Amino acid sequence: MSDDTRPLAVFDLDGTLADSGHRQHFLEGPRRDWDGFFSAAPHDPPLAEGVSLALASAEECEVVYLTGRPEKCRRDTLAWLERHGLPKGSVHMRGNADRRPARRTKLEILERLGRQREVRVLVDDDELVCDAAERAGFTVVRARWAVAPPSMKDAQEREGRT
Repeated sequence: MSDDTRPLAVFDLDGTLADSGHRQHFLEGPRRDWDGFFSAAPHDPPLAEGVSLALASAEECEVVYLTGRPEKCRRDTLAWLERHGLPKGSVHMRGNADRRPARRTKLEILERLGRQREVRVLVDDDELVCDAAERAGFTVVRARWAVAPPSMKDAQEREGRT
Protein backbone atom coordinates (compact mmCIF):
# COMPACT_ATOMS: atom_id res chain seq x y z
CA MET A 1 0.00 0.00 0.00
CA SER A 2 1.45 3.41 -0.90
CA ASP A 3 1.98 6.09 1.71
CA ASP A 4 -0.68 8.37 0.21
CA THR A 5 -3.45 5.85 0.88
CA ARG A 6 -2.43 4.61 4.32
CA PRO A 7 -4.48 5.94 7.22
CA LEU A 8 -2.92 8.57 9.45
CA ALA A 9 -1.85 8.17 13.07
CA VAL A 10 -1.55 11.68 14.48
CA PHE A 11 0.77 12.27 17.45
CA ASP A 12 1.19 15.25 19.73
CA LEU A 13 4.73 15.98 20.95
CA ASP A 14 4.94 17.60 24.39
CA GLY A 15 3.65 15.23 27.06
CA THR A 16 2.99 12.50 24.49
CA LEU A 17 6.33 11.77 22.80
CA ALA A 18 8.58 14.30 24.56
CA ASP A 19 8.92 14.70 28.32
CA SER A 20 8.80 18.48 28.74
CA GLY A 21 8.77 18.32 32.54
CA HIS A 22 12.34 19.63 32.90
CA ARG A 23 11.35 22.94 31.25
CA GLN A 24 8.11 23.62 33.11
CA HIS A 25 9.88 26.02 35.46
CA PHE A 26 9.96 28.53 32.58
CA LEU A 27 6.15 28.73 32.77
CA GLU A 28 5.86 29.26 36.51
CA GLY A 29 5.55 32.63 38.17
CA PRO A 30 4.03 35.87 36.98
CA ARG A 31 6.23 36.25 33.88
CA ARG A 32 6.46 33.21 31.68
CA ASP A 33 9.67 32.75 29.73
CA TRP A 34 8.42 31.30 26.44
CA ASP A 35 11.77 31.68 24.69
CA GLY A 36 13.46 29.71 27.46
CA PHE A 37 10.70 27.12 27.44
CA PHE A 38 10.95 26.44 23.72
CA SER A 39 14.76 26.72 23.52
CA ALA A 40 15.01 23.89 26.08
CA ALA A 41 12.80 21.55 23.99
CA PRO A 42 15.73 19.88 22.16
CA HIS A 43 16.79 18.46 25.54
CA ASP A 44 13.46 16.72 26.22
CA PRO A 45 13.88 13.03 26.94
CA PRO A 46 11.58 10.79 24.92
CA LEU A 47 8.57 9.19 26.59
CA ALA A 48 8.94 5.44 26.03
CA GLU A 49 5.21 4.72 25.92
CA GLY A 50 4.55 7.35 23.26
CA VAL A 51 7.57 6.42 21.17
CA SER A 52 6.61 2.72 21.25
CA LEU A 53 3.08 3.56 20.16
CA ALA A 54 4.34 5.76 17.31
CA LEU A 55 6.68 3.03 16.08
CA ALA A 56 3.93 0.41 16.26
CA SER A 57 1.48 2.74 14.48
CA ALA A 58 3.96 3.22 11.64
CA GLU A 59 3.53 -0.43 10.69
CA GLU A 60 0.01 0.25 9.35
CA CYS A 61 -0.29 4.05 9.27
CA GLU A 62 1.55 7.10 8.12
CA VAL A 63 2.62 8.91 11.27
CA VAL A 64 1.92 12.65 11.35
CA TYR A 65 2.86 15.05 14.13
CA LEU A 66 0.47 17.72 15.40
CA THR A 67 1.90 20.10 17.97
CA GLY A 68 1.01 23.35 19.61
CA ARG A 69 4.66 24.42 19.35
CA PRO A 70 5.13 27.52 17.22
CA GLU A 71 6.56 27.30 13.72
CA LYS A 72 9.82 28.90 14.91
CA CYS A 73 10.58 25.58 16.66
CA ARG A 74 10.43 23.51 13.47
CA ARG A 75 14.17 22.91 13.00
CA ASP A 76 14.70 21.80 16.61
CA THR A 77 11.55 19.66 16.49
CA LEU A 78 12.58 17.83 13.32
CA ALA A 79 16.05 17.20 14.74
CA TRP A 80 14.54 15.86 17.99
CA LEU A 81 12.23 13.46 16.13
CA GLU A 82 15.12 12.13 14.04
CA ARG A 83 17.50 11.87 17.00
CA HIS A 84 15.02 9.70 18.88
CA GLY A 85 14.26 7.39 15.96
CA LEU A 86 10.66 8.40 15.44
CA PRO A 87 9.00 7.69 12.10
CA LYS A 88 9.38 10.31 9.41
CA GLY A 89 6.18 12.26 8.87
CA SER A 90 4.81 15.72 8.30
CA VAL A 91 4.86 18.09 11.26
CA HIS A 92 1.95 20.48 11.72
CA MET A 93 2.77 23.44 13.97
CA ARG A 94 1.01 26.52 15.27
CA GLY A 95 1.74 29.81 13.52
CA ASN A 96 4.18 31.95 15.50
CA ALA A 97 1.47 34.54 16.30
CA ASP A 98 -1.40 32.06 16.81
CA ARG A 99 -2.56 32.20 20.43
CA ARG A 100 -5.82 30.29 20.10
CA PRO A 101 -6.42 27.41 22.53
CA ALA A 102 -4.81 24.12 21.53
CA ARG A 103 -8.23 22.45 21.34
CA ARG A 104 -9.15 24.84 18.51
CA THR A 105 -5.91 24.93 16.55
CA LYS A 106 -5.35 21.19 16.72
CA LEU A 107 -8.94 20.30 15.87
CA GLU A 108 -8.82 22.61 12.85
CA ILE A 109 -5.73 20.83 11.51
CA LEU A 110 -7.09 17.39 12.42
CA GLU A 111 -10.31 18.08 10.51
CA ARG A 112 -8.32 19.28 7.49
CA LEU A 113 -6.24 16.09 7.58
CA GLY A 114 -9.43 14.04 7.90
CA ARG A 115 -10.87 15.57 4.74
CA GLN A 116 -7.83 14.32 2.81
CA ARG A 117 -7.23 10.92 4.41
CA GLU A 118 -8.58 8.57 7.03
CA VAL A 119 -7.34 9.56 10.49
CA ARG A 120 -7.12 6.29 12.36
CA VAL A 121 -6.12 7.81 15.70
CA LEU A 122 -5.06 10.97 17.51
CA VAL A 123 -2.67 10.48 20.43
CA ASP A 124 -2.53 13.52 22.72
CA ASP A 125 -2.12 14.33 26.40
CA ASP A 126 -4.34 17.43 26.46
CA GLU A 127 -7.75 16.36 27.79
CA LEU A 128 -9.53 19.32 26.14
CA VAL A 129 -7.97 18.49 22.76
CA CYS A 130 -8.97 14.85 23.22
CA ASP A 131 -12.53 15.80 24.18
CA ALA A 132 -12.91 18.08 21.15
CA ALA A 133 -11.50 15.44 18.80
CA GLU A 134 -13.83 12.76 20.17
CA ARG A 135 -16.82 15.09 19.80
CA ALA A 136 -15.77 15.60 16.17
CA GLY A 137 -15.81 11.81 15.64
CA PHE A 138 -12.10 11.00 15.84
CA THR A 139 -10.68 7.98 17.67
CA VAL A 140 -8.43 9.19 20.48
CA VAL A 141 -5.76 7.64 22.67
CA ARG A 142 -5.24 9.78 25.75
CA ALA A 143 -1.53 9.95 26.53
CA ARG A 144 -1.64 9.70 30.29
CA TRP A 145 1.90 8.42 30.73
CA ALA A 146 3.31 11.87 31.67
CA VAL A 147 1.83 14.20 34.26
CA ALA A 148 1.13 17.68 32.94
CA PRO A 149 1.56 20.35 35.61
CA PRO A 150 -1.03 23.15 35.93
CA SER A 151 1.35 25.59 34.19
CA MET A 152 1.28 23.43 31.04
CA LYS A 153 -2.50 23.06 31.06
CA ASP A 154 -2.85 26.83 31.44
CA ALA A 155 -0.38 27.39 28.59
CA GLN A 156 -2.30 25.06 26.29
CA GLU A 157 -5.75 26.40 27.00
CA ARG A 158 -5.59 30.04 28.10
CA GLU A 159 -2.41 31.27 26.48
CA GLY A 160 -2.48 29.24 23.27
CA ARG A 161 1.23 28.56 23.41
CA THR A 162 1.84 24.83 23.20
